[in-house]
Amino acid sequence: MSRVDAQEAQTQQLTARQISHLAVVDNSAVMSPFEKAAEYGYAKVTKHFGQSFGLSVFAGAFIALAFVFYLTVTTGSAPGSWGLVRFSGGIAFSLGLILVVVLGGELFTSTVLSAIAWAQKRVTTKQLLGCWMRVYLGNLCGAMLILILVMMSKMYAMDGNEWGLNALHVSQHKIHHDWSQAFALGTLCNLLVCLGVWMTFSCKDALAKSLLLILPVAMFVSSGFEHSIANLFMVPLGIAIQNFAGSEYFIALGVMPQAFADLTISNFVLHNLIPVTLGNILGGAVFVGLGYFWIDNSNTKTAAEMPSLYINPITQNQPQSLSISESIDQSNMTSQIQYQPSQKDLAMKNKIQKLIVSELMDTKPTTLSVDTNIYQALTLLAAKNLRSAPVVDQDNQLLGFVSEQDLMRSLWSEEFAAKLPISVKDIMQTKMLTVAPTEKIVQLLEFMVVDKKKLFPVTDTGMYISGGYQSYEERLRDASAAVPSAYPVVENGRLCGVIRREALMQMFSKLYSPKHDGITHPAEQQSVA
Repeated sequence: MSRVDAQEAQTQQLTARQISHLAVVDNSAVMSPFEKAAEYGYAKVTKHFGQSFGLSVFAGAFIALAFVFYLTVTTGSAPGSWGLVRFSGGIAFSLGLILVVVLGGELFTSTVLSAIAWAQKRVTTKQLLGCWMRVYLGNLCGAMLILILVMMSKMYAMDGNEWGLNALHVSQHKIHHDWSQAFALGTLCNLLVCLGVWMTFSCKDALAKSLLLILPVAMFVSSGFEHSIANLFMVPLGIAIQNFAGSEYFIALGVMPQAFADLTISNFVLHNLIPVTLGNILGGAVFVGLGYFWIDNSNTKTAAEMPSLYINPITQNQPQSLSISESIDQSNMTSQIQYQPSQKDLAMKNKIQKLIVSELMDTKPTTLSVDTNIYQALTLLAAKNLRSAPVVDQDNQLLGFVSEQDLMRSLWSEEFAAKLPISVKDIMQTKMLTVAPTEKIVQLLEFMVVDKKKLFPVTDTGMYISGGYQSYEERLRDASAAVPSAYPVVENGRLCGVIRREALMQMFSKLYSPKHDGITHPAEQQSVA
């Protein structure tokens, strides 16, 4: 073999190892801001601990840097321009949230939106609180890192020591709120923060996201609302200046150090941090997150309390109307009833559209190992009445997928020998179609059952490419999708379940079962008897 051939073979082997799973669902589908917020919250809770904590440290540092910017902008300002000075400081502070959103930091005050995922029962209370705790601690570490750097750089001495004096006054002001005041200011603050983050769900462009964040942040800062993570930097900065700047610093300012003796850790935690944090949770998690969750689910909840979700067939006594296509084609006298969706139908549609893969998947699927021989695999699939099974390693990492066709094809190719030295590793498919647990069921169903190229035979420019005219109904009959009926569900490279077409059939069977359509269900008749 030549050197060139050897290099090509090596390249092919490397490519084979690096084959990525094919995406089943088109993620470009339009999602509402609420759906994006739900995914946003779920992703935060389920993120790997190390990644989440690291991003939390960055977010705490970003907010601390934004407060440094605020202090610089507002130091030495003219006393007659109070509102404009605070507004300019608020615009400067918006840098912090912009960095968090654009660069992907984990900030506690926006992470509380993960309460939506908790309300949807996609995460447990333990997972939710664990996420909030690690993000809060990460933010604290980031804030302390910037605090150390600011003190080492002696920024408090800028503008003739006025920068540090400004920091002392701001810090002291924050610990002099009573509990109810601090709680209310914290609630108002995170109401604006989470509304600002919510607005960014409506766009993808980083510049647009940044512009949307400026005014909500400028408002809460200029109005004196309280942000717990910002306070984790601001008040400790005042405490650090009061304790470590030295007596000569206060002599140069002409201020007695005792004037700031109330700047202590205990005063900060008891009179500011605790009530402000609780207020931040109320404003972000409850008012914004659960508020929008209640609005989005109110129609579904009302529909679920109705006697039935069964779509009743149209009776002969109901008014009928001809469709437009029938009125044009007079030769076709087969009438069709123009369907008018009822409130029940809309509730059914809304219910189905909200379903995700994790709600229907088999969470304990039958799996195979690479060392399983084909006869054992045949026996297992036949006993479980399965058409296919994923292949995993000891860490539940997905390695491949084996179907009944793969097994029987290998037998056919070897003339049905009874003692073939063939294992699952030799026949499994490594180029797989996988889905994520958060994918929408309706999108997966569309992929499973409809070949859109057959249903809509047009080019990207809209040119019709079919040989002759066919009605939509005729094209729909021929638009069956030649794709698998079962898919591994993968999250972070690990198999967490399998979703099969049979599960979707069972779901539809239950939803459309006429249990309460005014006629006693056969099962209910038996129970009554």
